[in-house]
Amino acid sequence: MNKLTPREIVRELDRYIVGQDEAKRAVAVALRNRYRRAQLSEEMQAEVTPKNILMVGPTGVGKTEIARRLAKLVDAPFVKVEATKFTEVGYVGRDVDSIIRDLVEASIRLTKEMHEEKVREKAERSAEERLVDLIVKPIKKTTNPIDILLGNKPKQPELPAEEKEKVSARREDVLRQLKNGELEHTMVEIEVEEVTPRNEIPGTDMNMNDVLGSILPKKTKLRKVEVREARKILTAEEKQNMVDMDAVYTEAIERAEQDGIVFMDELDKVAGKAASHGPDVSREGVQRDILPIVEGCTVSTKYGPVNTDHILFIAAGAFHVSSVSDLIPELQGRFPVRVSLKPLTADDYEQILTQPENALTRQYQALLAVDGVKLNFEPSAIRAIAEQAFEANEHQENIGARRLHTVLELLLSDIAFNAGGGDAPEVEVKIDAEYVSRQLHVEEKKKELSKYIL
Repeated sequence: MNKLTPREIVRELDRYIVGQDEAKRAVAVALRNRYRRAQLSEEMQAEVTPKNILMVGPTGVGKTEIARRLAKLVDAPFVKVEATKFTEVGYVGRDVDSIIRDLVEASIRLTKEMHEEKVREKAERSAEERLVDLIVKPIKKTTNPIDILLGNKPKQPELPAEEKEKVSARREDVLRQLKNGELEHTMVEIEVEEVTPRNEIPGTDMNMNDVLGSILPKKTKLRKVEVREARKILTAEEKQNMVDMDAVYTEAIERAEQDGIVFMDELDKVAGKAASHGPDVSREGVQRDILPIVEGCTVSTKYGPVNTDHILFIAAGAFHVSSVSDLIPELQGRFPVRVSLKPLTADDYEQILTQPENALTRQYQALLAVDGVKLNFEPSAIRAIAEQAFEANEHQENIGARRLHTVLELLLSDIAFNAGGGDAPEVEVKIDAEYVSRQLHVEEKKKELSKYIL
């Protein structure tokens, strides 16, 4: 996937996002440049830095979706943050270094999943062997208080040779039944680790349980579950035991540094001239704190230092009240690629309802099909819904494509409420322009559009 050309990347994005060709081209080129950089000599690679992107456009036009789909396309570590959540050093709130720490955590999850997939078959076989043991020789409960405290398991007594043969024959029989799926609903008792809530140390991202985890023994408990559930739990445990976490951490940091994508939303909310009076904690100060991260620096995390020189930053904002020029010049210079996203038209809404693979109309059809309702949207209905969404955005706050959720919920509220029930027959419902007009009371609501507000 890393070898996709810009045209192929845009084609993939077109499957989910309507319009905004300029923004798609910009992110496609940025992604392809990563592959191009990887082909250079090490000396040249160190000199080539990513060209960060600033997306300017109203809410609900696809800024976040473009960045999210881009990261998913190449399995890159991705984190979305809001600039308004951060405060400058010296004030209570999240510090900007936590952006990189979150990115590393996302990278570890991705890398761990890849390593677990490599050992999946081996882990499944080991889990099956453990299941056989549980069915043939159930776990004996520990009664010794010292063993309970230290998590020691009771020792199994040595069996005579004749008994061993019987157990071996029984194991083969149980293994055959497991493979044939005959024991899926059999109850077994398994030992699982107790889940403890996170106890974060105030003012840091450190978890008290992680600090004490290497000192205190892990607490376990016995659970009665069906074989099919036990198989999942034991397979997960086996994967955990087989994966070398030190290798995962090393690779994850490398991936975060070379392939990481940070999407920074609401950058316009921290733009603006310094206030002449009153407290103004999270504007220019936040920008100055963000600057070193975007420029390139080394951030300390609990997994090791992370260099931000080659992380791709995509910033976004509506910039209605403030403008891009209100950002401090140093930060503006770190986002050399600027793209404007256009407000959506009625034609765009019509495409959003029908073209993407996860189109809203398909989602509602799938949801209501569960209760035996077959929805058919006529082209005239799609056009009417698009026009209603556009009109509502024009007269009220423009929330972009999110307005379609509001309109469709109102349109299908009666159908969704009355559908369901075990004895309900399958019905086919045709949605046309007349139904849309009647259900949304279009004529009455031309003067009163407040009901479309979320």
